[in-house]
Amino acid sequence: MTRVVLPYHLRSLARVRGEVTVEATTLLGVLDALEEQHPALRGTMRDPASGRRRPFVRFYACQQDLSHDSPDAPLPDAVLRGDEPVLVVGAMAGG
Repeated sequence: MTRVVLPYHLRSLARVRGEVTVEATTLLGVLDALEEQHPALRGTMRDPASGRRRPFVRFYACQQDLSHDSPDAPLPDAVLRGDEPVLVVGAMAGG
């Protein structure tokens, strides 16, 4: 199981507390599983038409930014073992 930490506003939309677990080995799989388990999250992290990541949403795991990696790339081993979570972070712009 892959552990996922969502920001507060997405946890509120999905009506979950704490971490979410999904069966996935890639970032694309994580997003697909999250949207399937929690339909309220559809379109919040990626554009429904193009499937591309929303501009101010970032994905991290094992102190690495996965946001610009291929969504089909395997997640880091520590994530696959369940030692580390995938972090979904809402980026802020401006000052």
